[in-house]
Amino acid sequence: VQLQACGGGLVQAGGSLRLSCAASGRAFRDYGVGWFRQAPGKERQFVAAVGRSVGADYYADFMKGRSTISRDNTKKTVWLQMNSLKPEDTAVYYCAASINAASGPDYRRRDLYGHWGQGTLVTVSS
Repeated sequence: VQLQACGGGLVQAGGSLRLSCAASGRAFRDYGVGWFRQAPGKERQFVAAVGRSVGADYYADFMKGRSTISRDNTKKTVWLQMNSLKPEDTAVYYCAASINAASGPDYRRRDLYGHWGQGTLVTVSS
């Protein structure tokens, strides 16, 4: 499966962005999809993920209550709606697909994702 992330941009603190991750290839519904982010000089960190099953969504603590992840298998797309953005949310955001992850802790592990998109830059100004 190939992934393409988009939707990043420049937004003021308190604003919102919706990131999209479009997939191509077969069997998209067999993959869980996660979002990670990487700020300059920092490790890539888990943001949110949506599993194969309805209601199976997971969030990093710093995103709980501020974001919603969703997917549409017919459109082969996953969205990450982010609200109340803060300057510390500034990073390159990557979407990734995993066929192996099966639980909340799994979806937080970068090594379980075999397919990565190219990243989209989110900049939040103060």
